[in-house]
This record gives sequence, C-alpha cells and structure tokens, in this order.
Amino acid sequence: MTTPSAGALAPAVLMRGIDKRFGAVQANRAVDLTVPKGSIHGIVGENGAGKSTLMSILYGFYQADAGQISIDGRPVQIHGSSDAIAQGVGMVHQHFMLVDTLSALDNVMLGAEPHWQLTKARAMVRARLEPLMQASGLTVKLDALVSELPVGERQRLEILKTLYRGAHILILDEPTAVLTPAETEALFDTLRGLRKQGTTVLLITHKLKEIMALCDAVTVMRAGAVVLDSAITATSLDGLAEAMVGRRVNLGREKSAAPLEVGPVLVEARDLAWHDALGVPRLDGVSITLRAGEIVGVAGVSGNGQSELLDVLSGMHAPDAGTLQVGAQHFDAAHWIDPGRARALRVAHVPEDRHLRGLVLPFPAWESAVLGYQTRPRYSLRGWMKQRAMHDDCAGMMERYDVRPRNPALRSSKFSGGNQQKLVLAREALPEPQVLLVGQPTRGVDIGAIEFIHGRLRALRDAGGAVLLVSSELDEILALSDRVIVMNAGRVAGELPIEQCSESALGRLMAGASVH
Repeated sequence: MTTPSAGALAPAVLMRGIDKRFGAVQANRAVDLTVPKGSIHGIVGENGAGKSTLMSILYGFYQADAGQISIDGRPVQIHGSSDAIAQGVGMVHQHFMLVDTLSALDNVMLGAEPHWQLTKARAMVRARLEPLMQASGLTVKLDALVSELPVGERQRLEILKTLYRGAHILILDEPTAVLTPAETEALFDTLRGLRKQGTTVLLITHKLKEIMALCDAVTVMRAGAVVLDSAITATSLDGLAEAMVGRRVNLGREKSAAPLEVGPVLVEARDLAWHDALGVPRLDGVSITLRAGEIVGVAGVSGNGQSELLDVLSGMHAPDAGTLQVGAQHFDAAHWIDPGRARALRVAHVPEDRHLRGLVLPFPAWESAVLGYQTRPRYSLRGWMKQRAMHDDCAGMMERYDVRPRNPALRSSKFSGGNQQKLVLAREALPEPQVLLVGQPTRGVDIGAIEFIHGRLRALRDAGGAVLLVSSELDEILALSDRVIVMNAGRVAGELPIEQCSESALGRLMAGASVH
C-alpha cells in the first residue's frame, strides 16, 4: 500500500477511531485511515457512505465526535480550515472557488496578501509563484482573468493556490468532473509529478477507472465504515464496485442479441442559433434528429453548447434562429415551444442542475415530485391542489425508483444527491414520454444509483422512446448511446455511430480536432 520511498516514513495522515453523528445519522463509524507520505490515496463510496464527511473532518469543516488525527506523525487538533492549512492540508473543491473577474495572480493571493500595498504584494506573490509553477508543472497565465482561462487551467490554478499556502497534503474532490480526457491525463501527470516531490494526495472520485490508473492505495467506505483498505495492485474495478455497493454491479455496455430497430423521427431541429446576453454565440447552426428506439449521446467539455441545446429543445429558451419539428407540430424562432407545450407533446426534461431547475429544495418531496405537472386534472381542481393524489403518486415514484428514505413529507433538500436525481427522473420518466431530454443524469451520483438510472434510460428507449443524453462522462456516453454527437464551440464537431466511438476519438472531437 505504500510506495518504496514512503514506506519508512511516518504517515502523512493518520486518522484513528473517527466517529461523527448528525442527529440520528451515524456518518462515520470508528473509521481508521492511513495515508503514507508521497502517495496518492483514493477514497470511494456511495453517496452517504461517509467519505466526504471524513475528508471534511480532516480539513476542519466538521469536528469529529471521537477519534484522533495525526499529521506527519504529530497528533493535531483541527478546529477549522485555518488549522488544516496551518498543518499543510489543502482542499480543491469540485466546484472551483475562484473569482472570475480577478486575475489568476489575484486569486492566488486573495486572503493571503503578503503586503498591504497591492503592487508590492503582487510582485512578491509572482516571485514565489514562478519557481513554484516551474517545479510543479502547474503553468498558469497569471495575468489573465479567470473567466478567460480554459477549464483545465482553472483546475491547475486551484491546486497552485493550495501549494502557495504551503500545502503538502492535497484533498481533491471529483477533480476531473469537467475535464476532457486529454486534460484529465495532463492533471494525472501533474499529480504524479507532485507525488515524486513528496506531496500526498487524497482523491475523492466516483470514477473507479481513475482510482485504478492513478492511486497507490484505496479506501472504500459503506454506511459510514471502512469496508476495504487495499493496495491498488491487490484489487480490481469489479472488486471496488462490489465493495462499494455490497453486490456485483454492471455499468458497461449491454450486449444485444440483435441490433435495435430504430423507428420514425420524433424530433428534428434544424440550424439552431442562440446568443447569450453578451452576444456570444452558444449555439451556431446546430441540427439534430431523434428517432424512436434510440439513445443519442451528446459529448463535449462543459460550456460548449450542450446545456443551451437542452434549454432550447425543452422550451426553456427560444433560439435566435432555427426550426423544430415535434411529431406533427412545427415551431420556428418567432413561435417557439414552451415547457408546458413540450410536456403536452410528451417531451420531458431532466435538467442538468437538479438543485437550480429540477427541485425546489425547501419543498417536501411530494411537491417536488409534481413540479411542471401540477396543473393536470389529477393534481388540480379549479386551481386547488389535490394534495392526497400528489402525496400518493410521490410514494409510488419512491417505491418504483428506490428513492430513500421513502418519505414524501421529507424536505427535498434532505435527500442525498443520488436520491434527489432519482426523484427528478421518476417525475419525468413515469408519465412515459416519447422523448426524454436528460442532462448529466449521474453527476455526483454513486455507483449503485448510476446502474439504476442507466437501466431506466434503456427501458424508456426499448419501449420505443427517444433519449437525448448530455453527459460529461465519456464512459456513460459509450455505455448508453446508439450514436454520439460531439459539440465544440457551439457547433456539432462530429457525429459517429457507437461502433466507431472510442474515448480517444471522442476526446479529439471534443478538443476541436478531427477523428483521424
């Protein structure tokens, strides 16, 4: 479980007997964790397994109810993130903690200014950063605004920030969620280089292939406890998945006995164009066709028009130009479909951001379970809500889609991310739409819920529906899609049948290059 150079040293991180309870929920149960210096250690588990709580205790967001923490062989008390930083522990969050309107240099020194005079402070910080960038390989345009930096460079900037503050222990939370395959490999090269220099990395991720490719050892948590602690060389993808869920899991592509029959065109969009409030073209001549009995995957780095495509097709936005045919109904830019009309035409939408658009977090689950459908006769009588019908249907959704806990009265915000996602998917898929537009269906979702959600999408396709799947996870695109569209800079960069798809081919198209 250790690298040869780290074996004789005191562990960088030693956590013993960590307990943490939130009310009736035991988030951590007597957790032990040992991470050698100069190693990369994976922390994996389902949503609610306790891995994020454990790392939050190490970084000072929470304090343990019981247990001890040692850093570099010294017992420490970590009461807040400032204590963690003082001990050399830094954390890079899944959602970047950067100020878009400031330069990269200013973001690094924000909150850690070495001098009251801004010009002198910038010069001092630059003098420290330039050799640090050279030594770590984390090259960043220091004078560029963060809003102008590509996603991969923002990721490097976040890591650079923690190293500037003296971190030699890095906690990375889902660091590749918005990176292309090439950017992911570049990040891995950087982390391997940091490991050689003695930096210790703790990696929280749902992507088990990344654990196998990058880590020296892995800790698997389930129900708040450690169920597997292993060297990478002593485990496998299947072994990790089974340890996480407690049973065998299949996330690969299903093997069909015969090619699926593709039916008639259900949705056809032509020459869609849409500009944002600043006049930047987000969709530029996009055309797409969806047929009955197929899943069409849309791949691309976040911010290349996939989100806007979902918004336009679902009626959330009207385009500046283009046409749309849904069944026998025709729409143009001046008279575009709206979400209510889309539902009436059996076009359902699972939005990318379940918090912003999929749920009203303060609502009880039974209200969130009918959002967008609340005016239907089953749920409304002359403007009065039929709460019993809503409550009963929500209970049925929870049963069929394994939403836990099965409590329709529980506030939507109290469910884990995976259960929130299953509730939104149940609401949109159970009315049996002809077309399901779904964005990032398994973002932040554990491996057991991923398997379930994939099964529901396949079932809708097999019943004769069409699914448009937008996902930043290439494994998901490859596992589910019958054909794949790749978007880059608001345009369709390429379209391939699944038989011609590979991570490298899709990655090249995502980066704006040709397949060959």
